Amino acid sequence: MTASVVLLTRALRVHDHPALATATRAGTTVPLFVVDDAVRDAGFVTPNRATFLAGALAGLRADLQDRGGDLVVRRGDPVARTVELARQLGATTVHATADVTAFAHRRQDALAEACREAGLELVLHPGVSVVEPGSVRPGGGDHYKVFTPFFRAWTDAPRRRRATTPDAVALPDGIDPGELPTAHSLAPGPVSPHLPEPGERAALAAVDAWVALGLAGYDDGHDDLAGDRTSRLSPYLHFGCLSPLELEHRATGHVGAEPFLRQLCWRDFYHQVTAAFGAIGHCDYRPRGERHWVDDDDAFAAWTEGRTGYPIVDAGMRQLRDEGWMHNRARLLTASFLVKDLGIDWRRGAAHFLQWLVDGDLAQNSANWQWVAGTGNDTRPNRIFNPIRQAERFDPDGAYVRRWVPELDDVAAKVVHKPWALGVDGLTEHGYPPPIVDHHAAAADVRAGRPPAGVDQDHLPGLG
Repeated sequence: MTASVVLLTRALRVHDHPALATATRAGTTVPLFVVDDAVRDAGFVTPNRATFLAGALAGLRADLQDRGGDLVVRRGDPVARTVELARQLGATTVHATADVTAFAHRRQDALAEACREAGLELVLHPGVSVVEPGSVRPGGGDHYKVFTPFFRAWTDAPRRRRATTPDAVALPDGIDPGELPTAHSLAPGPVSPHLPEPGERAALAAVDAWVALGLAGYDDGHDDLAGDRTSRLSPYLHFGCLSPLELEHRATGHVGAEPFLRQLCWRDFYHQVTAAFGAIGHCDYRPRGERHWVDDDDAFAAWTEGRTGYPIVDAGMRQLRDEGWMHNRARLLTASFLVKDLGIDWRRGAAHFLQWLVDGDLAQNSANWQWVAGTGNDTRPNRIFNPIRQAERFDPDGAYVRRWVPELDDVAAKVVHKPWALGVDGLTEHGYPPPIVDHHAAAADVRAGRPPAGVDQDHLPGLG
């Protein structure tokens, strides 16, 4: 019987897993996860994501054991460990799920070369996106740079058939499965206290609940900060505990599906951007001329700690620390504030988000930060989010702010988003800081193309 190795990177599931399904149909199968210290060193594994990853791997092992198999765990270079195990088993084929980042491309290229040298066949399968990067292209280009034409092409693109979940996984005799990694061994450090439940079973239960109870109200409620009416499925998509194609299938045909699936398309859009522009995490996708970033560690620290004096911004940053997640509207507001109001380089903000987000995905995180910074796929590079107007629109009674900024829990709705109206004594009494920058002055600098002034404590709204 043919033996195959399935190298698992972030497709940590048994449902709609083309690589696993293909291998199990062919014969004995070794699902392999390699703990790669290079992934941690590159900043892709942080304490929050390590906690989620450890739980997802434990769940995957249990699901494979239920089917007669196991999850084999090794540590080291994934290319070397994969080829080593394949030779040990006398395997002929290695299966893996193709990914989009430059890091993943280098790993896939190295694996392909090592397999050629070892006489192994390497088969890369889809599964990270609904529509695989490169499968739809504009005329005369390698990828879509604007979302709307991509959305039209994506909507009409054929879908692959969802892979059948294997009933049985036949693991070769005599193989040591190895120990599962602990979160601490993957990435020691402080962990947010309220992380989502990890793993495929939690993912599928969350999808069922979302489609039944949340999807219908998505279009009207997805920007409601206090209502928290988004799916919260992004961590499961990032780690591959949930197939994006399966999610599309389960949502299609239900009330509210169209605007939700448009957001799923945005995920695919940024995947194809990242596949084409591997430097998305550190280079401007669309350079907008010389940028004069402000190098202000104190202002950056105030932003990361949620003490900027703008309650809606501070609420978002505190939610990030507490949950390892942030409402999408808050992500836009907090990112815009750092880049446009404080004039701090988007790369610093993106790195901080990646440090804490459980769904911290290089493609989505970097591309969205560049969209906000005006260096990405936004056709309006000088777009600025007014934190006060946004707060009054999407948190009208201040419930989101009061949840995350308890210093203001007894402040009236008309003041909660502009607490400087309380004056210096009022702010001191509530233990809340004055705003560290004047939004209107900062926005004027951006619109005029002037270098950002940064923090100026002498010119604060209502206090200067």
